[in-house]
Amino acid sequence: MIGMAEGNILLFVAYTEREERIRMISAEGQPNMSKTTTSSKTLRPMTPAAIEAAARADRDAQPLTPGDLKRMKRTPQAKIIRRALALTQEEFAIRYHIPLGTLRDWEQGRAVPDQPTQAYLKVIAREPERVERLLNPRPH
Repeated sequence: MIGMAEGNILLFVAYTEREERIRMISAEGQPNMSKTTTSSKTLRPMTPAAIEAAARADRDAQPLTPGDLKRMKRTPQAKIIRRALALTQEEFAIRYHIPLGTLRDWEQGRAVPDQPTQAYLKVIAREPERVERLLNPRPH
């Protein structure tokens, strides 16, 4: 955790849990001001409601507005599918008969797949091996 203490001092707190013991390491913004302590106290996890309330109270961490979301660039679906299959752009393009330039355009947000192509990408995501076998039959 990083935060500001009184007098604009940067406060850093780190902890690790080992069995029933919690090792806390804290350091204020000044050199040689670090301290290590060990405690057997159990931390109480926050409820989802408490997490939400704490997040909303932080003016620097407010939820995104619909306008914020609209301005943000979404990762194209083709890139997510390709990465999930652990393929390079070239491998994905060859395997699924997609022009490499088209795939790159989708992934870089220069173009958006049309409806039939989006359906094709969904089929690839759900049945990648089957689509590959159908498109690239092996000789007997």
